[in-house]
Amino acid sequence: MQMLDNEVPDKARTTASGVAVPLREFNLLRWFSVISLLIIASVAGGLGYVSTRFVVRDSVERDAMLTAQFIQAMAQAEVRHSQLPPGTTMGELLDPRLDQQHLQFTPDLAESTRVEFLDHVEHLPDILLANVYARDRTIVWSTNRELIGKRIAADGDLDRAFRSRKAVSASYHQADDDREEQKFQREPRYLFIENYIPLFDSQGEQVLAMVEIYKEPQDLVRRIQRGYVLIWASTLVGGALVYFGLFWIVRRAAQLLHLQQDRLVASETYVALGEMSSAVAHSLRNPLANIRSSAELAQEIANPAAQKNITDIISQVDRMSRWVRDLLVSLRPTSDDAEAVDLVTAIEDTHLAFAQQIERNGVRFCYEGPGSQWVASQPLQLTQILNTLFSNALEAMPEGGMLRAQVNVQDGQRAEFVLTDTGKGMSQQQERMVFKPFYTTKQGGLGVGLALVKRIMERFGGSVSLSSREEEGTRVSLTFNIAAGGDHGAQHPGSRG
Repeated sequence: MQMLDNEVPDKARTTASGVAVPLREFNLLRWFSVISLLIIASVAGGLGYVSTRFVVRDSVERDAMLTAQFIQAMAQAEVRHSQLPPGTTMGELLDPRLDQQHLQFTPDLAESTRVEFLDHVEHLPDILLANVYARDRTIVWSTNRELIGKRIAADGDLDRAFRSRKAVSASYHQADDDREEQKFQREPRYLFIENYIPLFDSQGEQVLAMVEIYKEPQDLVRRIQRGYVLIWASTLVGGALVYFGLFWIVRRAAQLLHLQQDRLVASETYVALGEMSSAVAHSLRNPLANIRSSAELAQEIANPAAQKNITDIISQVDRMSRWVRDLLVSLRPTSDDAEAVDLVTAIEDTHLAFAQQIERNGVRFCYEGPGSQWVASQPLQLTQILNTLFSNALEAMPEGGMLRAQVNVQDGQRAEFVLTDTGKGMSQQQERMVFKPFYTTKQGGLGVGLALVKRIMERFGGSVSLSSREEEGTRVSLTFNIAAGGDHGAQHPGSRG
């Protein structure tokens, strides 16, 4: 199946019915960007949520424990201060309905002890509301006098606190208007902490009363808010660093994979072309030689009118022979071992080889640079590179122009060769495609010249770049590694010394 010049077939798969279905290329970077962002955002959000919950819960429990210890210590101190009989606890004194049932002390003593204790409870810092529950869930005392005497039923938190033997049960939440025991004197601004502190009998087995304290600890709230900001900021920054770090690694890997893929495609292309070129060489060399020999013999006996046609035949045969030779040279296996080659001498030799064409085209040539510069390459490969660049430049200036060659040394380790012409130049699209194998803008060209230049330069650790503007000219830059000990290396054929 024949293809148009420069046409690249899309990747496709063939179905059972023989229909070619295009395959969409897998974009590693795009998929990683989306999926990794979702995963990292989910993990970071989960960690941030768990961390903030832990900080808040731990802080609330710590504050509740301190409050419970203070309440229980204060209860014991008031009992001792009132000189009540041993074994008496504050839990027995908090329900005024039982004052007449005490046999070992008077109701007045029980009341005075209770009042002193409750006065301390009422003046706790950051308090919103304090309630004292008897065993039947009746509020026997409250900082909100309207609640005294009410019986709270179906309160799961209160029931669990009575059943539990924990020193304190704490929770944090917002106010619930439906709960009648939460009739605060002032509304909390952020959140409040609800503490259930049980008061046991003398054996510590039975809960006689429950102190419920609602607090809005301003200092604790500020610490929690600062903790929120610190945790979420750290989570955001950490997640971003992980994401962008992984993104850079995958982006670099995607670039390397793309580069390796391009090299693999190029390698497969050159292998296929090598097989084809061998067949072309064997098939065309002998017929071309016979055609040229016959044309030369015919030229000796032909009349003047036929001389031009015979000359054209010989010229075209030579042109086809050069195509075959270029294919074989471009695909011939070569060693990657670099030699020390004098770049300036190679430029002079190439200039001499193209001297007649330069003069015939009316092109002015000038060289700027040192008298000698040794670079890491191979003589034959360097000659092939310079021949290609000079040939392209002269073909771009059929009606004359300026061809300038410059050699510069960069940082003592790299040498740059720049060839600039004032020819017809290229469009931006042509400039982007110029190093692709088999891409050409010439009539009848093969498109392997600059692709070969790039391949040879990269083989020896160098690089090539090209910039061009239409009707203004083209600039080609080759960067070589400077050869160590150049004076002792192999010299370019025909070089000085």
